[in-house]
Amino acid sequence: MENMDHDAGIIDLYWRRDELAIRRTAERYGSLCMHTALGILQNHADAEECVSDTYLKTWNAIPPARPTCLSAFLTRITRNLAIDRYRARMRAKRGGNVTVMLSELSECIPAPEEGSTEELLGHIKDFLRGQDELDRRIFVGRYFHAYEVKALASGYGLTRNAVSLRLHKTREKLRAYLHERGYCV
Repeated sequence: MENMDHDAGIIDLYWRRDELAIRRTAERYGSLCMHTALGILQNHADAEECVSDTYLKTWNAIPPARPTCLSAFLTRITRNLAIDRYRARMRAKRGGNVTVMLSELSECIPAPEEGSTEELLGHIKDFLRGQDELDRRIFVGRYFHAYEVKALASGYGLTRNAVSLRLHKTREKLRAYLHERGYCV
């Protein structure tokens, strides 16, 4: 009998349209999805709804998709759903963490031309692999998981100013790195 806790086993359940896939996904990745959604939404009820939507969207995406890394697949879906939910919630208010976060990134990452998103993402991944581990973790925490600077500072035992400075320097390095590869902001 195959190990159902293994990602391939879970993906096979989706392909067979076995509802056990959702339960196995929740058991293995529910806390990761919740952590991702909470980092963006800062609201437990909204995050729970987002995670439930993640399971539905995953059910509808597999098949035809066959992800090679289920955790990354789920995290991307959760993050995108949470950002969409956050934007909808903030339309009337205007502002907030995600708006600031996206504004910070727009300083160093150009809007990709049609068809070049994968290439740009590849360059960003290559850049991050070459960075100090702490700088990489802070960058990913801020711009992928949408953590507040305050939370990152607390989590890494740094001051807010130290985290902000590290983020600024990493963005500047990323902008120079991408400029060398033909991307202009």
